[in-house]
Amino acid sequence: MNMQKRILITGQNSFIGTSFENWCMRLNTDYQFTTIDMQEDNWRYFDMSAFDTVFHVAGIAHVSFDPKLKPLYERVNRDLTLETARKAKSDGVRQFIFMSSIIVYGDSSPIGISKIISRDTKPEPSNDYGRSKLQAEQGLLALQSDQFRVAIIRPPMVYGKGSKGNYPKLAKFAGSFPLFPDIRNQRSLIHIDNLCEFIRLTVDHEAAGIFYPQNREHASTSEIVRLIAEVRGKKIRLIRLFNPLLRLLGKRVHLISRTFGNLAYDLSLSDYYDYAYCIHDLADSIRATETAQSGN
Repeated sequence: MNMQKRILITGQNSFIGTSFENWCMRLNTDYQFTTIDMQEDNWRYFDMSAFDTVFHVAGIAHVSFDPKLKPLYERVNRDLTLETARKAKSDGVRQFIFMSSIIVYGDSSPIGISKIISRDTKPEPSNDYGRSKLQAEQGLLALQSDQFRVAIIRPPMVYGKGSKGNYPKLAKFAGSFPLFPDIRNQRSLIHIDNLCEFIRLTVDHEAAGIFYPQNREHASTSEIVRLIAEVRGKKIRLIRLFNPLLRLLGKRVHLISRTFGNLAYDLSLSDYYDYAYCIHDLADSIRATETAQSGN
C-alpha cells in the first residue's frame, strides 16, 4: 500500500506530467494531484505548503540550434525552474523533482564511435538547450538541504503513446518504406511507463540526487524500426549498402548523426530500485506503444 502523497505538477499539458498522473491513477495509488499553469504569474501566489512533492515539468521541450532561442531557454528552463524551487522550499515542500535530460552530455557521437556515459562522465552541453538544463541543475543542487530534497532526472529519449521527437519519425518510416539502413548503434531510451514508475518510486522513497533511468537494454535505431514494422505487420529489410555514405554524411548533417550515432548510459548507472521500474522490455514497450497509438 502506497502512503498518501500530495503532488503538485508545475506545468500543464506536459506529456510526462500528464502520463505520470495517469499512470498513478491506473495503479490505484492514494496520491492526490494538483496541476498549475506556469505560463502566467498566478503561480507565484499559489500556496505550495500542502504538498509533499513538487514535480516540475514546465519547460521548452524541443531542441533547436537557433541562437535566437537562447534567452527563451534560459528564462524558461533555468530561471523559471529556480524560481519555482525557491518558492517550494520557502513554502516547506520536502521534495522537488526536476526533469532534466541526457542532452546535458552533448550530442550523439558520430556513426561508428561509441559514447557510453558513466558516473565519471562530465556534462558537456553542445547547445543552448542543454546548457539551460545544466544551469538549472546546478542552481537546484545549491538549494538542497535535509529539509528540501532535490531529485534531478536525466532521461534519455522518452517514447510511448503521444510522445514527440524521434520515435514518431521512426514509426512513420517503418510504416512507409520497405528498406532501412542496418547500422548497429547504441542508444539509451526509456518507455513512458518505465519512466512514470521510476518517478513514482522516487516519490515514495523521497529520493534525492541525480538519476539516469533507462530501459534494461540499449537499442539500435535499426532494431527499433524493425520492431515497429513487425508490430504493424509490415515487411522491412535492413540493408548495409548505404552505410559508408551515411557515415560520411553524418559528419556534416546533424539529423543523420542524431539518428544513427551513439548516445547511451552505462546500464549499471541506471540500476535503481533493482530495476523494478522497468515494466516493459524493448519489444513489449514498442508493442504497447503501437497498440496504444492505434487505439486497439
